[in-house]
Amino acid sequence: MYYPDEVVEEVRNKNDIVEVISGYVKIQKKGSNYFGLCPFHNEKSPSFSVSTNKQMYYCFGCGAGGNVFTFLMEYENYSFQEAIQSLAQRAGVKLPEGEYNEQDRARDNKKARLLKVNKEAARYFYYQLRAKAGAAGYQYLRRRELSDETIHKFGLGFANVTSDDLTRYLRSKGYEDKLIQEAGLAAFDEKYGMHDKFWNRVMFPIQDSNNRVIGFGGRVMGEGKPKYLNSPETMIFDKSRNLYGLNFARSSRTGNFILCEGYMDVIAMHQAGFGQAVASLGTSFTAGQANLLRRFTGEVILAYDSDGAGVNAALRAIGILGESGLTGKVLNLEPYKDPDEFMKKEGAEAFRERIAQAENSFFFELRMLQRDYDLKDPESKTRFHREIARKLCGFSEEVERENYIEAVAQKYHIGFENLRRLVRTYASQMGEAAPVLRPKSGIQKKNNPAENRKKPQKLLLTWLVENPSLYGKIKKYISPEDFTEELYQRAAKKLFEDLEKEVINPAGIISLFTQEEEQREVAALFNTKLLELSSKAEKERALHDILMAVKRGSLEALRERSGTDVSAFGRMIVSKKELEELSKTHISLD
Repeated sequence: MYYPDEVVEEVRNKNDIVEVISGYVKIQKKGSNYFGLCPFHNEKSPSFSVSTNKQMYYCFGCGAGGNVFTFLMEYENYSFQEAIQSLAQRAGVKLPEGEYNEQDRARDNKKARLLKVNKEAARYFYYQLRAKAGAAGYQYLRRRELSDETIHKFGLGFANVTSDDLTRYLRSKGYEDKLIQEAGLAAFDEKYGMHDKFWNRVMFPIQDSNNRVIGFGGRVMGEGKPKYLNSPETMIFDKSRNLYGLNFARSSRTGNFILCEGYMDVIAMHQAGFGQAVASLGTSFTAGQANLLRRFTGEVILAYDSDGAGVNAALRAIGILGESGLTGKVLNLEPYKDPDEFMKKEGAEAFRERIAQAENSFFFELRMLQRDYDLKDPESKTRFHREIARKLCGFSEEVERENYIEAVAQKYHIGFENLRRLVRTYASQMGEAAPVLRPKSGIQKKNNPAENRKKPQKLLLTWLVENPSLYGKIKKYISPEDFTEELYQRAAKKLFEDLEKEVINPAGIISLFTQEEEQREVAALFNTKLLELSSKAEKERALHDILMAVKRGSLEALRERSGTDVSAFGRMIVSKKELEELSKTHISLD
């Protein structure tokens, strides 16, 4: 669905970002901005900034940022259109009928129908559990010590023993066979005709973070196979990008999430008061699920089964969490197999103590690694220490690496300097020990040319938003075409057009992008940390350095394309002359 730009701007203008965000996050005014603890990652010192002037928010800790639409998209997991609709309702703005092309209309209609048939199926399963035919399912859940309140909260149900029960019910409600099959609720074959996918199973409705039923999991009664059966992938159900229990956990505000393996683990933990528990959906933990968690927390505690398979799953998940920028810890459940069993035997208070004692994920990895070595044998012990050093090379930030070297040396009784030298040797061999360059202009050089071009472009856009009067001094030398990333160029083009009209509206520029990740990236363009320079001469020097870096980056990009793009060659000649002129020009900030 598409809403005209003027409608989007009207909705945004009528929803002050400070007022909206203060309804979710406690923020206090400091100077011209408001600050609070970031709702998107765990922190103790406020780094979450909300600007009245820019009508933007930005977290200098995790990089979350955007306008009022982005905030709802991240916090409520809304689409861009859903965020517009929610804020329009809040401000009393009547939205026009959205513009659809035929393909979009068909897709949205199909999604709406799938959600509707899933909701009807969930309702049917729910009532079957409470009927005579569902007695076996209900007794199973009661034996698992679930209260009626918990059964109701999670909408648990039962699929009858007969194999076409649900199909006949949905047909009676007007749903066609094709839709029932596309929702993954039934299948067709020559031998049995149309038959239910789930039968003789306790049913677990799977909801997205907005409480919409998108699929099901079913636990068989008796010894049937498979023990757990999940809905297949559909237009609305992507196992790799959803988590069971997230619709409840997202509002827990505990500072961490607990990641489990199974539905019953999540339900048992919620019943015991641990509302931050979630589980993957019958698959290994994925990067998509990690990115989903990152919207709500900065720390994930792994509560996987304590058997060999659970340990391997935890080791795999630790790597995924680290790549997604999340801190991982590992819960020790021994001597019990899983969180559900632990809770039944030891209770909530003991579980709370285990959470407080959760092991740092790096030390968990080392402990598991240690099992392969005999530390009483000098040669084996040396090999173990070498493996430790290799793993320590994975910390790219020097301070973090040094802290871990110190902690590991103390834990494993290795000389600090000896371990440090060993780490540096391996880091050098792996190409990870290059010195960090910090030029005075704040532009840090990187090995990747494309990445190296981004920083000065971000600095310039932020400086222009902070000081719009600069535009008149630099527009002769810099144009939107000098921004080498497509997203940067689109943002620069709109910003330059606004500045030409003496308008500054960064929040409106963000609204040009409908994807959350794009909005977040554009917000970062306007919130890059500028160096605190005291004298006018230093500021002018830094500005000149940034302009030169942007122009050089533009020239390099044109040179890279000139072999295949004839027009790029012509622009390269013009750009080279402009760079030469800029190098000889002093731009005053008076």
